Amino acid sequence: MTTIATPRAGRKEWIGLAVLAMPTLLVAMDMTVLHLAVPSLSADLQPSTAQLLWIMDIYGFLVAGLLITMGTLGDRIGRRKLLLAGAAAFGVASVAAALSSSAEMLIATRALLGIAGATLMPSTLSLIRNMFHDASQRTVAISVWMTAFAVGGALGPLLGGFLLDHFWWGSAFLVGVPVMAILLVLGPVLLPEHRDREAGRMDLASVALSLVAVLSVVYGLKLTAEHGFGWSPVAFVVSGLVAGFVFIRRQGRLADPLLDLRLFRDRTFSASAALLTIGILVMAGSQLFTLQYLQLVNGLSPLQAGLWSLPNAAGLMVGAMTAPALAAKLRPGFVIAAGLLLAAAGLGMLLLVSSTAGLGILVAASAVMGLGLGPMAALGTDLIVGAAPPERAGAASAISETSTELGAGLGIAVLGSIGFAVYRGRIADTMPIGVDDEAARESLGGAVAVAGELSGEAGAALLTVAREAFVQGLHTTAVVGAAVAVALAVLAATLLRNVQPGSGEH
Repeated sequence: MTTIATPRAGRKEWIGLAVLAMPTLLVAMDMTVLHLAVPSLSADLQPSTAQLLWIMDIYGFLVAGLLITMGTLGDRIGRRKLLLAGAAAFGVASVAAALSSSAEMLIATRALLGIAGATLMPSTLSLIRNMFHDASQRTVAISVWMTAFAVGGALGPLLGGFLLDHFWWGSAFLVGVPVMAILLVLGPVLLPEHRDREAGRMDLASVALSLVAVLSVVYGLKLTAEHGFGWSPVAFVVSGLVAGFVFIRRQGRLADPLLDLRLFRDRTFSASAALLTIGILVMAGSQLFTLQYLQLVNGLSPLQAGLWSLPNAAGLMVGAMTAPALAAKLRPGFVIAAGLLLAAAGLGMLLLVSSTAGLGILVAASAVMGLGLGPMAALGTDLIVGAAPPERAGAASAISETSTELGAGLGIAVLGSIGFAVYRGRIADTMPIGVDDEAARESLGGAVAVAGELSGEAGAALLTVAREAFVQGLHTTAVVGAAVAVALAVLAATLLRNVQPGSGEH
């Protein structure tokens, strides 16, 4: 019996990977770069509260809602073609956003950026799947891709702060233009074209159902995080789940489904998708509280908080980049499990943080959490993409990205709701005499704003009890997150125990 050796990637493919890392970094950066620009664009465009929320949120909503559609579209028309079309659209929309003269125009251009951004992530990941056939090389390539995403998230606030110190708010959008120009020039030379030649036509009803399902769930989770459980958030989540159920039923009856449900029959694929979703839940939920601690308890500016968040991003990058070497010698499930236990230890360190001290401990804990979650993010993504056949790489990549988006929304909603419920219960029992403000009861940010309007002693007393209540919420979410991480470690070691080291076979 003759064994055909798996072709290994050469210099062209690795240079192509560097090209693919650029839009990945940019999409992550664009999700955070606008945060610091809110005051200056608000002064210039004078948006209403509702308009400002749409300016901030519509980009991420459309990226999340269109990932499945764009991933499958790339399988049909060609991943490189979709990537380059999306890059061109992203560049044009970036210029239009930078030159927006009204809130309505900025909302529209942010929506276009979201649509274009949804083409970039699954296209880059699916091209990696087709460029790197060797399992060990593919694992390294996806780890580089994941590191680029982490770097983009960390650079967003820092680059935004630098640009706003020297230019107008629209400059934050122009960062993407040269990156997309480089991609359009080098992409046709370095990136191969891949598509499923047997794929049928897109089912528009499935596109609409998937968009409604994801957007409704994500929006409902966001409302839950902001306002707690109520009829409106529950209605959106339930509507999304119903649309998702109808979508799944429809896919099972179509000859050419938008999403091939047979992918989930593979145990490695389905287990990795679940682990990635819940692992990102832990990551997003913990970051929600650590970032608020830096700004509202320690009193740091957004830019300073971004700088103190770099160790977390560095830990994530180190964890993601060391995972391939470990997975070449140990079963990936065990590497992911060990990382999750390390993340649980980092979450446990947060119990040492108090309302008056603990900046160093919190930064160290965040770095440990990032280091532990890095292997899960890199290897989980690699196992999802590697378990799918090459002709379904776009759909598999989209599922990986959708798992990440849903995990982030769930983390903020679930852990956020738990932490804020603890805050509200604690501050209700310790509110200073003579101070009874609903905003202070709802969140630490509200308490800080109210304290600034009170006289010296009353304001200081409110800040003290509010910060102590917030730290109690932080401790509770840390315990819950650590318990979830330990449970995930057990599941990873159990469900992925048959995946062999270095081969991607199971």
